[in-house]
Amino acid sequence: MDQQSNLPQNSTTNSIERPLSPMRRLIARRMTDSKTQVPHFYLTTVINMQKVTALRQQLNKQLEQKISYNDFIVKAVAQALRKHPQVNASWSNENIRLHPVVNIGIAVGLEDGLVVPVVHACDQKTVAQIAKEARDLADRAKTRKLKSADIKGGTFTISNLGMYGIHEFSAVINPPEAAILAVGAIETVPVVNDGQIIVGEQMKVTLSCDHRVIDGAVGAAFLQELKNQLENPEKLTEE
Repeated sequence: MDQQSNLPQNSTTNSIERPLSPMRRLIARRMTDSKTQVPHFYLTTVINMQKVTALRQQLNKQLEQKISYNDFIVKAVAQALRKHPQVNASWSNENIRLHPVVNIGIAVGLEDGLVVPVVHACDQKTVAQIAKEARDLADRAKTRKLKSADIKGGTFTISNLGMYGIHEFSAVINPPEAAILAVGAIETVPVVNDGQIIVGEQMKVTLSCDHRVIDGAVGAAFLQELKNQLENPEKLTEE
């Protein structure tokens, strides 16, 4: 029997009406509040990922815990937030809160919505440590075994749809955080290097900013630092 046959149907249009799950209802409320109350603006840049690709292949031959591209991105974002603390901030009605810790939420898609488990103190952890913790959180998110502490305390969020072949998108800010980074797919494209056309690997990222907290120049400087971190990834594995 069709699993949807027991759902209520509109007799006029034969459309199927699905009742809202608690998760879907919460997402709807929070995203509506964000888009209607938070003045978003967006900044996009292109990052050369060739060195990250080479370094990742090298490390994954040596380490038991495999490292994903997203693990490098999380670490690079953490380092960039350390240098640009105005982006690692939250809005309240009375002040702007600059957070002394860098806790990065990683959006994980589920069948009925998404959750954002948080990797705490990312700037103080190695890429391998981030990889292990992020994988554990994602696995427990998909099996509905996250604890309340796992989704609290985030200061910045990353949403990566690159694995679905999405080249570029803009994400909705997760309030009260002041920004969210949308990560697209790594694409093999022709690039110009020293006047020569070569094969390169590029990735587009888009930073959604709360304009009450972050001005354009601040967001641009953050993205410039993120680009520098990922295009020189050796720095990310020094700690």
